[in-house]
Amino acid sequence: MSSTIKFKLSFMMFLEFFIWGGWFVTLGTFLSKNLNATEFEKANVFSTQSLGAIIAPFIVGMIADRYFNAERILGVLHLVGAVLMYQMYGAADMSTFYPYVLAYMILYMPTLALTSSVSFRQLTNPEKQFSGIRIWGTIGWIVAGLVISYFWDAKASEGALKNTFLLSGVASLVLGVFSFALPKTPPVKLDENEKPSFASIIGLDAIKLLKDKNFFIFFISSVLICIPLAFYYSNANPFLSEIGLENATGKMTIGQGSEVLFLLALPIFFTRFGFKKTILVGMLAWVIRYLLFAYGNAGELSFMLLIGIALHGICYDFFFVSGQIYTDSKAGVKYKSAAQGLITLATYGVGQLIGFWVAGYVGDKYKEMKTTDLAGFWNHTWVVPAIIAAVVFFIFLAFFKDEKIDSTNAAH
Repeated sequence: MSSTIKFKLSFMMFLEFFIWGGWFVTLGTFLSKNLNATEFEKANVFSTQSLGAIIAPFIVGMIADRYFNAERILGVLHLVGAVLMYQMYGAADMSTFYPYVLAYMILYMPTLALTSSVSFRQLTNPEKQFSGIRIWGTIGWIVAGLVISYFWDAKASEGALKNTFLLSGVASLVLGVFSFALPKTPPVKLDENEKPSFASIIGLDAIKLLKDKNFFIFFISSVLICIPLAFYYSNANPFLSEIGLENATGKMTIGQGSEVLFLLALPIFFTRFGFKKTILVGMLAWVIRYLLFAYGNAGELSFMLLIGIALHGICYDFFFVSGQIYTDSKAGVKYKSAAQGLITLATYGVGQLIGFWVAGYVGDKYKEMKTTDLAGFWNHTWVVPAIIAAVVFFIFLAFFKDEKIDSTNAAH
């Protein structure tokens, strides 16, 4: 892989996650303070991410694996996304905001699989090389968080958080244009005697991977572990802000800082301990993180909150990045993009859709407590995902049989 290609892939990842981190982290706070959203309205907005992820495999399977170059579709999606971001910036109420965020997420979520697909097609040894590319996505998320924290986080009550959509819109415009300069990633041609089926056209070929028992267990675990992940996305920023942790958005970038460190450590850990142990460590970190949130506070126990934030690197990298590598190794040559799209469906789609609804239900159930016992409200809120993550940990431990990842199969 040449230095030019490495730079292009790294810059692509930087912008991809700068865009997402630029508005999604503070979305819960924005909805509460700017649009006066209820718990269920917030859950519906966050669920648009999941609806987009559910649609993603169909878009990616049809476009990137069959008909059009992945990098060109990536460019088009981000250009249209920039326009939708500007519309979200100008929205004054929930009824106006919701259609735009729904349309945006339907277009954005497929780009997660597309960036992975473009990257993997250029790598000769994904197990060792992918983390070095993906790390720039984490850096992009960090930079976005620091910009928000410095310019608008302290002015959240004044409505300044709407500027996050303008920030992400500009970045989306830049990535949309830049995508056309990415390495060409054409669809893999079918054999002359092979006719495309309906399933192959809409990207359902990757479902064949579920016949593999290990991949099926991984798929189910991916769905379930994203239920507690949804609690973090929808509640972490409001939680830290409401209990009085100073500069909450800025401190949340500690999580992405740890993500950088553990992305660097991932290839070593992956090689030495194998896929199963790597995934289990990631799952256990979710349990510990939520228990720290449940029993920490912004005073003398604030170190518990900071440790919980810092565990994000293990939580995310050891499960999701390892999962991308594992999925790439299991997919056939023709179904790389569709396989990544399938995992996007399992994680950001089905799992988090359920998770956002559960988080909305839990928040609504204990909302009366919030006015009289804020600490008790958040304790109840965080114990639930801790229990769910523990259950997933034991399911994966019991049913997934350890296997060696075939780097040769994952290469192209």
